[in-house]
Amino acid sequence: MPRTTFHSVSVQFGDCDPAGIVFFPNFLRWMDAASLAFFMECGVPPWRELVKTRGIVGTPLLEINTKFYKTVTYGETIMIATHVEEWRDKVIVQLHRVTRASGATEDLICEGREVRAFVKRDPNDPDRLRAIPVPEDIKALCV
Repeated sequence: MPRTTFHSVSVQFGDCDPAGIVFFPNFLRWMDAASLAFFMECGVPPWRELVKTRGIVGTPLLEINTKFYKTVTYGETIMIATHVEEWRDKVIVQLHRVTRASGATEDLICEGREVRAFVKRDPNDPDRLRAIPVPEDIKALCV
């Protein structure tokens, strides 16, 4: 079983559209926060530290796919379970499962898959980022 972290979100009125349903981009924002929380809970230093010590800027998003099953409204609490589904040479695939606890059952709201790359600044053009191989020590913390 891959290492999984959990990120809780209390849905606020301002997260919703006029119909009282969470506006879909908020799920992407919460999954992004869950991605950072995953690395932090695994013991990876903050990106601002890694850029100073190792030049690693972070793990920018390359691709995202989200499938929605149910709606959420304000006043509810959702839980985002995050793990790395696949480790490739220079990228990872993270899976986020967003659920709402309703009694004894878990209510699946949506699933999101993110493809992220570990990057450093290009030494020849510091305005550009270049993917690097996944650092083995970071991978070891996260599996």
